[in-house]
Amino acid sequence: GGMAGGAARVLLAALLGVLPAAAERELRFRPPAEAPVRLFTEPELARYDGQQEGQPIYLAVKGVVFDVTSGKEFYGKGAPYNALVGKDSTRGVAKMSLDPADLTHDITGLTEEELKSLDDIFNNVYKAKYPIVGYTSRRILNEDGSPNLDFKPEDQPHFNIKDEF
Repeated sequence: GGMAGGAARVLLAALLGVLPAAAERELRFRPPAEAPVRLFTEPELARYDGQQEGQPIYLAVKGVVFDVTSGKEFYGKGAPYNALVGKDSTRGVAKMSLDPADLTHDITGLTEEELKSLDDIFNNVYKAKYPIVGYTSRRILNEDGSPNLDFKPEDQPHFNIKDEF
């Protein structure tokens, strides 16, 4: 439709740096009639690595950024899974690995079983327990930096904050 095309052009102009840097940083992708979608670059995500007391702790799986602050005994400073946070750790989650080489978005060469495990954990742990705060730029943008028009925000129909501890 005409409106979507116009919005895409404005977005494109913004992404291509026509706006001043501050405005660009404030840019939020807004799916129709829903909450704004926040885009995280790798350096932005890295700020939420659980090292700062009182700061939120974020972890990305499959390009979806979750706020795992409520699980800080798992993800906080010195906690067992702290290596996963502040980055997209999709491969590590799939392989149940904390090896630094696996703490990446890259899933090439994973086995069928690892991919199934990834989806199970993504849906039944992260999507079920932790709020989605945004998406990695890799998930929202194409390689060339243009908006990925196929991007759809994740729904969280079974989301409920339950006290698991």
